[in-house]
Amino acid sequence: MGSDGQNWYLDLTYDQWTPLSVSGPRPAARYKHAAATVDGKLYIIGGSRNGRYLSDIQVFDLKSLSWSIIKLNSGVLPATSGHNMIKWENKLLFLAGHSKDVSDTVTVRFIDLQSYECGVIETFGKLPVARGGQSVTIFGSKLIMFGGEDRNRFLLNDVNVLDLETMTWSTVETTQTSPAPRFDHTAALHADRYLLILGGCSHSVFFNDIHVLDLETMEWSRPQLQGDLVSPRAGHAGVTLGDNWYIVGGGDNRSGVPETLVLNMSKLVVSVLATVKGRDPLASEGLSVSSALLDGEKFLVAFGGYNGKYNNEVYVMRPKPRDVLHPKILQSPAAEAAAASVRAAYALTKPEKLDLSEREDSNFKEVHVDNTQQKLSAEISALGLQKKALESSLADVQAENANLKAKIEEVNSTHADLSKELQSVQGQLISERSTCAKLEAQIAELQKMLGSMQSIEEEVQALRKEKSELERDMERAASVQKQGSGGAWKWITG
Repeated sequence: MGSDGQNWYLDLTYDQWTPLSVSGPRPAARYKHAAATVDGKLYIIGGSRNGRYLSDIQVFDLKSLSWSIIKLNSGVLPATSGHNMIKWENKLLFLAGHSKDVSDTVTVRFIDLQSYECGVIETFGKLPVARGGQSVTIFGSKLIMFGGEDRNRFLLNDVNVLDLETMTWSTVETTQTSPAPRFDHTAALHADRYLLILGGCSHSVFFNDIHVLDLETMEWSRPQLQGDLVSPRAGHAGVTLGDNWYIVGGGDNRSGVPETLVLNMSKLVVSVLATVKGRDPLASEGLSVSSALLDGEKFLVAFGGYNGKYNNEVYVMRPKPRDVLHPKILQSPAAEAAAASVRAAYALTKPEKLDLSEREDSNFKEVHVDNTQQKLSAEISALGLQKKALESSLADVQAENANLKAKIEEVNSTHADLSKELQSVQGQLISERSTCAKLEAQIAELQKMLGSMQSIEEEVQALRKEKSELERDMERAASVQKQGSGGAWKWITG
């Protein structure tokens, strides 16, 4: 699409990837780079192309749709691939990755977005072994790094945390079954508590599993996903918007994954959001996807990747706002307050043994009756509140049920249409099979005829040969007869 206006993104169709028409030169195509968006600009650092690591810093302006190159005022970035980049304060931090750097541990570098100065940040604590293909997720003022592959191609599944305020590394001890060692997976943070790990690969296996680490208990679990199937993949990219985790691309070294998935992290339900062609840049390994805030609305921005060729296209998607989860019954503030009132009223009206024979004072009896009426009034009032809360919750559930019913009817309608189409295709298939059977019978008959023709051809050749020999014999006989006749004539005429 073109750049006719500065607000071009407001014309995008929801949930569809759109390639951008870029003005001016583009960066070299690549994959396994690092990407981040800041103030409407997409920053791309490093990556790999034809086995060569890159070190350039490219910036794509989402307003003007043009690329530019950052020239550092100080410091040097080593050529790196398979690294991660996180925005922290006014800096871009990028760490780990494969390079020609001889460091045995993970190096953390920075680029100051104001001064364009670059350097290495000194870190402390238990520094993790150098690696590439790991995931790095920001959690408050901490970075959580999982897995990857070290320089000796040893696969990892450790969890390391970097405190950005003290720049101190620590290794996390987890319980339950950890994910199998892997690299080129993707990770996301949900509800400021749960770290989700999806996919990735070992040296021989591609994964489609999901693992969840509870960051409060440091306990791993492996829940089952619902909805659409997730095919095994590595080198895919992911970004979260609220409860939704958008997952793009990846592959298994044979083909790229054409589906863009959205995973609702609260419900653990997967849906296919969009599908591209097999050789599309979005069906690539080692691409990046980021979220960009443009005029208060969030967009997805994808770049690069490899699917038989290296890519440098920029794609954007305008995600449609997703449904917000309905609160469970008796978990809304009004319902909870009603329940509390009922509990309080019940506590006031617990059955007690009343011995009126010992209390002959009529005034006391009157007061006791009034008190009982007050208690009953409180109970009725509390029940009224509960009723209203339940009616409100019931209305929400009925609305959700109506929505689900409409979706079921739509699915049933689609199923009916597909069944009709299937029956039509089956009828066509039966007809085609009948035609094929007839053709096979004709072919068999023709083959028999062809065999007969070969036999006839041999007989014809034999007859031709006999004819040729007979003609030669007749010619010889005629010649001899002619010679004999001439001799007699000569003798007579003497």
